[in-house]
Amino acid sequence: MMFFRMPAARRVFHLMRRVIMQILVLYFSKSGNTRKLAEAIADGIKQAPGVVPIIRSTQEVTQEDFTNSAGIIAGSPVYFGNMAAQLKEVFDKFVVVRKRMENKVGAAFTTSGDISGGKETTMMSILQALLIYGMIVVGDPLSATGHYGVSCVGTPDEKTEENGRKLGTRVAMLAQKLQS
Repeated sequence: MMFFRMPAARRVFHLMRRVIMQILVLYFSKSGNTRKLAEAIADGIKQAPGVVPIIRSTQEVTQEDFTNSAGIIAGSPVYFGNMAAQLKEVFDKFVVVRKRMENKVGAAFTTSGDISGGKETTMMSILQALLIYGMIVVGDPLSATGHYGVSCVGTPDEKTEENGRKLGTRVAMLAQKLQS
């Protein structure tokens, strides 16, 4: 009830402050599996009050999407144990804004076609790029798998989508804490 006792201008400012944070979910997807996992992660971001997800493929993302986000959760299918060239190209192209990304939250996710297909090394390649950008990188929460990020073989199942939502929520909440 304290909120309604504030002067109108202050209430508007207070509301605006709570809704201006966005987290970018950036992905490359050839088969649609990585896109589906990106959507689950975005659903998790929505669980944090005042935070909105911005979902962009590597073809759609802009430099403004990158710099206006308080965090980036990047995903790729496994390509020879690394991120896809299309995702790496985005990191290479936007290196000019590297200093503006420092101290934002970063995380990774991946999909593969095989159970031993290089998911962890792919996530590490993504996390390495985020570290070079000066970002604070996190894995998925212990309530998920507590590892490098979220991954699956083929189409994400219900458990993987739930872990993706947990990762999205974690990144959003950490970004809020860092900006407060």
